[in-house]
Formats: sequence, C-alpha cells, structure tokens
Amino acid sequence: MGLMQEFKDFAMKGNVVDMAVGIVIGGAFGKLVSSFVDNVLMPPIGLLMGGVDFSTWGIKLSDSVTWKVGAFVQTVIDFAIIAFALFMVIKAMNKLRAPAPPPPAPAVPDDVLLLKEIRDLLKK
Repeated sequence: MGLMQEFKDFAMKGNVVDMAVGIVIGGAFGKLVSSFVDNVLMPPIGLLMGGVDFSTWGIKLSDSVTWKVGAFVQTVIDFAIIAFALFMVIKAMNKLRAPAPPPPAPAVPDDVLLLKEIRDLLKK
C-alpha cells in the first residue's frame, strides 16, 4: 500500500473528520466569545469601574515595558465562558447518552416449551 493511500485511509476515517470539524467550530466559537467579551461585556464593566478601558489597562514597569493586566483579565473571562459552555455541552451529551436498555430475553424455542408442558403435566 502506498504512502498516499495510507494517508487517504487515515484522513477519511470518521473520527479524524469529526475531530477536524470540532476544531474548526471550536476556533470559530473562541473568536465569537472573544468578540463578546471585548466588545459587549468589558465596556460596561469598565464603565462601572470608573471608565477603565481593559484593552489598554496595565501597569507601566518602565518606559518600554507595560504589564498588560487588562488583556489578561479579558483572556481569563474568555476562558471561563468557553469552559462553562463546553461543560454545558458535555453535560447535555452525557444526558442524551443514557445507558441502553438491556436486550430482551431470547425467545424460548417451541420444542422446549412443549417439553416444559409435558414435564408439568407429569408432575401433576
């Protein structure tokens, strides 16, 4: 089997394709949450804190070095929202993936039923 055929077989497995789709959707979701935090959530929080702009908020360590605390706070909030959303998705998936009911007992063959009836009649 050639190298290209092996790669094609590997890449076309269902799990690899599912994982790739998940990674792409996860990246898009991360950008969505970052935009939500940067543009919707943080401005009102900054306003409530006296007009702080978290995107530029930092501690100046020297003329050329700034410790960007605000950017870190935004990243922590991004992470918390994404982690909570993933937790809720996994929790819902686990609920949907309830254990399967046990299979029904196999049917008893007719000859066995007949033998049981004969046995019961002989006992009487």
